[in-house]
Amino acid sequence: MTKLIIQIPCYNEEATLGLTLSELPREIPGVDTVEWLVINDGSIDQTVEVAKACGVDFIVSFDHNQGLAKAFMAGIEACLKAGADIIVNTDADNQYCAADIPNLIAPILQGEADIVVGSRPIQDIKHFSPTKKFLQKLGSWVVRIASNTKISDAPSGFRAISRNAAMQLNVFNPYTYTLETIIQAGQKGMVIVSVPIRTNGYLRPSRLVKSIPSYIQRSILTIIRIFMTYRPLQFFTILGTVPFSLGFILGVRWLVLFFSGTPRSHVPSLVLSAILILIGVQLWIFGLVADLMAVNRKILEDIQLRQRRGEIDSYQNKYK
Repeated sequence: MTKLIIQIPCYNEEATLGLTLSELPREIPGVDTVEWLVINDGSIDQTVEVAKACGVDFIVSFDHNQGLAKAFMAGIEACLKAGADIIVNTDADNQYCAADIPNLIAPILQGEADIVVGSRPIQDIKHFSPTKKFLQKLGSWVVRIASNTKISDAPSGFRAISRNAAMQLNVFNPYTYTLETIIQAGQKGMVIVSVPIRTNGYLRPSRLVKSIPSYIQRSILTIIRIFMTYRPLQFFTILGTVPFSLGFILGVRWLVLFFSGTPRSHVPSLVLSAILILIGVQLWIFGLVADLMAVNRKILEDIQLRQRRGEIDSYQNKYK
């Protein structure tokens, strides 16, 4: 028996949730059971009432708004406890075409992927400004480098996740889950693929992208933080190489001037060279320490995975 649960994080989505749910499938080839789950992220409108009226199977509610990342992870936990073999995440604004869900889950059903990300036709989306289109491509390129994957649309929230992959996901960033989960999964060796999807008409402005500068800042900070967490040695090696190289060049310059018999001592250059070299070495040492801590983190993640599996199995056995 294969169970698919489609989860939808919601925050004040009464205006669009009904339309989104009306287009979700209840039957999909290759899947025995299709259920719907709504995460009510502290909504103060009629989101919950709309969800109940549309026949949603599960509703997870927060007392107050906690953000998209926490809503996403709460949905993942609830789906796992409900026995989902595959989890599909979509948005409540009906941005993604629900008819593409069979294509989205196909690589998982065929055993070819752990996570599948829907790739939107970014250049064809009319309400995306040229700046936003460029940033989407740039962000996806950076995520591909950091995660060692070939995902073409990293910010896409339309994605399918296998049960095994879902159990291993952790989201530390309070802003969004999209970039972090891809980089994290890539670093853990999961198979992540993209499939082309369609998008629906524009219903409302994005609540995640309130302004382009804010979006850029948060995305950059998210990528840097994740890269530091999962590739600390590489991150600090690159970071330390910059001051060390500058200091080394200044040091060589000082030696050349010194042995050429210059009447000036050039002490400031020598002092700056020493400072830059020390900074570079210290950053390399930080990288070694962080790399050792990363080993400990991986051990803790293995323990967490075993504990999570045990808790979910216990929960399912209790409510069978």
